[in-house]
Amino acid sequence: MDTRYVQSFVAVVESGSLAEAARRLDLTPAAIAARVRSLEQDLGVPLVKRAGRHVRPTAAGLKILARARSVVREVRDLRASASDDAPLGEFRLGVSTSALTGLLPPVLRRLYARHPRLAVFVEPGTSSHLYRQVTQGVLDAALIVQPQFVLPKGYEWRLLAEEALVVLAPLRHAGRNPHALMAEEPFIRYDRDTWGGRMADRYLRQHGIRPHERLEIDAMPAIAAMVAEGLGVSLIPDWAPAGLATLPVLRLPLPGPPPVRRMGLLWAAGAPHAAMAQAFLEAATAARGGE
Repeated sequence: MDTRYVQSFVAVVESGSLAEAARRLDLTPAAIAARVRSLEQDLGVPLVKRAGRHVRPTAAGLKILARARSVVREVRDLRASASDDAPLGEFRLGVSTSALTGLLPPVLRRLYARHPRLAVFVEPGTSSHLYRQVTQGVLDAALIVQPQFVLPKGYEWRLLAEEALVVLAPLRHAGRNPHALMAEEPFIRYDRDTWGGRMADRYLRQHGIRPHERLEIDAMPAIAAMVAEGLGVSLIPDWAPAGLATLPVLRLPLPGPPPVRRMGLLWAAGAPHAAMAQAFLEAATAARGGE
């Protein structure tokens, strides 16, 4: 059995599309389809089925999915272990949605300067989703909010940035009390399914603030853009001060010591791709120090 066929099957299931799987693997959709058919012939069962424009695993496909992912991971780890230059190869990195425009770009600039041959696959998502992807071996590492529980043995999390909660408001509200703003103005809520959103919700509850909620969304750049359009105010981590400085918005500090969202890198310390995580940490340290 060709392990490339297994890789193609996993890519199709994870992306839900032959076209997207082909893009990820730098192949044509026809080649991806041929690989999956060959795997189905080897195993004697259909593994995927079309559902409108999407592709879904069959019952048999679901049964083998975890082991197929394990095969793909073992092959990638084998290649990494055999490499003379461990940081090179493909690094599968999960990135919390807000970090895509805040923490990630300056770190990648330094990482590529030191390791120009490194290929990085980035999967955006919530911290909770990316945490599961790392612990299941789907991703090598993830840039996420600090987990509020004890990590499983063999995993590490390293702090990269601390982001205080701030009230984001249109410029016309300059001089107003931030608590009063959140209680009186239309409120754009940071999604409570995210760890940062739960922190903001906890702050509101602790201070007895009942906002007039207009919408709830997991996308801080979108929240900032909506505040800039005058659609309301919000309570979010101060994730990209330089970027927010270019928008017509106020970043109002909370009275007293604010809650802080701690962002960092999660990875499996003993995995072959741990060297890539260390290279990422070094680049992040350089970015924080302004090197």
